[in-house]
Amino acid sequence: MYWYYLIALFIIGLDQLTKWMIVRSMELGEQITVINNFFYITSHRNTGAAWGILEGQMVFFYIVTAIVVVGVIYYMQKHANESKTLAVSLSLVLGGAIGNFIDRLFRQEVVDFFDFIIFGYDFPIFNVADSSLVIGVGLIIIAMLIDEAKKGKAKS
Repeated sequence: MYWYYLIALFIIGLDQLTKWMIVRSMELGEQITVINNFFYITSHRNTGAAWGILEGQMVFFYIVTAIVVVGVIYYMQKHANESKTLAVSLSLVLGGAIGNFIDRLFRQEVVDFFDFIIFGYDFPIFNVADSSLVIGVGLIIIAMLIDEAKKGKAKS
């Protein structure tokens, strides 16, 4: 019935497990090469949002995250049964938002570790929760486009 909450719980668990492993086994700034000149595991901390914006604004992040979580849960309760794509996407957003919220609440910073260099650009270091948020938002956009296309076909 509410299987999509299990997806969110899985993301939260995976996110927190991987962050715990990084904190326990690596020094801050330590880097492990996975694929030279492309992918590294780098122990990094972020007190801001993406690309370090709004650094140190924890109260702001608490408020925004609480609003997002309540909004996503409300939307899941109302609309998740209408579309599996929407349900999965909202689950990913929920899991990602809560995963980073846990870090901010208990560590006052977010643990990041996926470090990619793409075409010479050193992409900002991120984590499982960040990935989940990005994929979830992307799927929401796809679900909305599919829904609009269906509405367009129904009118013609």
